[in-house]
Amino acid sequence: MDTALRVTGGGEDEPLLLLLHGLGATGDVWAGWAPVLASRWPGRWLAPDLPGHGGSAALPEYTFDALAEAVSPLVSRPGSTVVLGHSLGGVVALALAARLPMAGVVGLGIKVTWSDEELGRARALAERPVTWFGSRDEAVARHLRVSGLAGLLADDDPAVRAGVREQDGRWRLALDPRAFGVGAPDMAGLVARSAALVTLARGEHDPMNTGEQLAELGVPVATLAGLGHNAHVESPDQVFSTTVTRPG
Repeated sequence: MDTALRVTGGGEDEPLLLLLHGLGATGDVWAGWAPVLASRWPGRWLAPDLPGHGGSAALPEYTFDALAEAVSPLVSRPGSTVVLGHSLGGVVALALAARLPMAGVVGLGIKVTWSDEELGRARALAERPVTWFGSRDEAVARHLRVSGLAGLLADDDPAVRAGVREQDGRWRLALDPRAFGVGAPDMAGLVARSAALVTLARGEHDPMNTGEQLAELGVPVATLAGLGHNAHVESPDQVFSTTVTRPG
């Protein structure tokens, strides 16, 4: 199995801040964090494309544990690593913290409550073949809708370029559609399995969850004023300042 990951990042030495994007996006959505991290994070930061996204290889089957296993080689010193994940990446962050003794874990914008209808729609999307488009513009529009980034990023943004792929004059999303089948997370179990301090965060206007739903999990909850589901793209400074604590 080829689990090669495309990874962007910056900084040097420890501690490590590992940034995990949401479903349909790529590691490039964290590019806006570079100036903040250069001045305020004392070590390295890495932002991989999760398997089946962007330039990273697909998985035979998508589960939260399989995604966590794929990114775990990036963590050389778990005890000095903070992992922050958005949406799908937030669940992967929790699954990673259940495997390795992280210094801290932040889950941003995680959908914690799923109806049978929502899960059925996700399974149906996972079973569809790859959709091909006749133009880049069509593929980009679909990518922006799927990732929830419409209106937040320009069509020529590096994160958008990484989200689509051209082959023989046709265009598709870089996303492996089978990733939609990852299912609903066992949030209570994941939180309980983490030895690290867990913080859950949400944009004030995020339709994917409520503060009450997150509070039921018994960990600190941060509400980010004025922000939506992709709060990390809308305001890197606010999300970093509110949620990220350096180890030690």
